[in-house]
Amino acid sequence: MLDYDEEAQWYDVLRGGEPRAAAAAAAVLSLVPGSARDLLDVACGTGLVTRRFAAARAGPRVTGVDLSRSMTRMAAAHLPGAVVRADSRRLPFGDARFDAVVSVWLLHLMSGPGDVRAVVAECARVLRPGGVYVTTVHKGASHNVGSDIDAILAARPRSPVPDASDAVDACAAAHGLLLAGEARFRGHGQGRSPRRTIADLRRGWFVTLPPGEPVVEDFAARLAELPDQDRPRADPVFRLRAYRKPMGGNLERSGGDRWTEPIRPPRRSVP
Repeated sequence: MLDYDEEAQWYDVLRGGEPRAAAAAAAVLSLVPGSARDLLDVACGTGLVTRRFAAARAGPRVTGVDLSRSMTRMAAAHLPGAVVRADSRRLPFGDARFDAVVSVWLLHLMSGPGDVRAVVAECARVLRPGGVYVTTVHKGASHNVGSDIDAILAARPRSPVPDASDAVDACAAAHGLLLAGEARFRGHGQGRSPRRTIADLRRGWFVTLPPGEPVVEDFAARLAELPDQDRPRADPVFRLRAYRKPMGGNLERSGGDRWTEPIRPPRRSVP
């Protein structure tokens, strides 16, 4: 697992920057009713996507939440006064607070099914009846674009898929959420090149290949033999699913507002 406090300064640069953020925001908003006035972005990261939600349409009130201190400080520069540091498994908001809740690139990071259930339960709890929860599903599969790089990486140990579509569907249904739509978007600038993949291997990007292990260098050697070392292969295409909370549906457990830590923007901008 990457350290997202350390990763924050490079996060957007290595993951497509503004073009990817624009594609993600547009896809999410295609699943959010135009009448939504309060939107929560869970695991908002640096806020690059989150701020596009705030600028869209008539400008819904947007709140961002992330557990990483570095990420939330960067997000606060994009959305001053609208970002809090909190755990997605225990959101610091009362029941039925938001018209839309979004979690992009989050569920795949959970350590197991229990954490996925906890996140979905919290997102359902803070969602108003008639509201929509939008999340990415099966993120790992999106990165397999059938390239020569993928052919080599296919031999690596498989990891669990906490955000598999059927598992997320089941979690949503358990909390009264009904499947309401799907969308896809391209991860612009995220196509892998052999050289970049080798660097990702050595910094712990692939959870089943811990840095420093001999097997990592075996994969690196095979990747180094591929042609066009700096040519990115195809970009991934990510999948979104939307779940609606029925009007009059039963709410999840009472929560009440909980303590949050104020986030201060960084003193200088970070690329």
